[in-house]
Amino acid sequence: MTAHTAEALALAQSACAHMFEADVASRITMGMSLMHCAPGEAQLQMTVTSNHVNGLGLCHGGFIFTLADSAFAFACNSRNQASVASGCSIEFLEASVLGDVLTAQATEQLVRGRAGVYDIRVSNQEGATIALFRGKSTAIKGTVLPV
Repeated sequence: MTAHTAEALALAQSACAHMFEADVASRITMGMSLMHCAPGEAQLQMTVTSNHVNGLGLCHGGFIFTLADSAFAFACNSRNQASVASGCSIEFLEASVLGDVLTAQATEQLVRGRAGVYDIRVSNQEGATIALFRGKSTAIKGTVLPV
């Protein structure tokens, strides 16, 4: 995690808190918690429940994707510039099971003009890498926080 000015950190935390409160899908439906937010960074956590398990007894890949995608969204909106995904990919590396605590750590790699690139690592409570996600963002008109 990078060192940031107090003003930039406060703005990121406010933008992320505002987004998280409005994000019913991540917060309520998926049961995610926002653990950290800073400019270009976000960390979300989710415990794998019976609602997340597929027919093989493993966490459904779509839920792992959603956790990573949500961390991506918070990281790319953390500077209060409204941004959306323009593309993404994921590599599933390990299985996750009922009771696992998954953490998605999003880190900004590059922002040029309206485009950004973010890498997200999803790991379990033992530190094993479950998935690697890369997201590309595009800034749009508007801000996260009301003006």
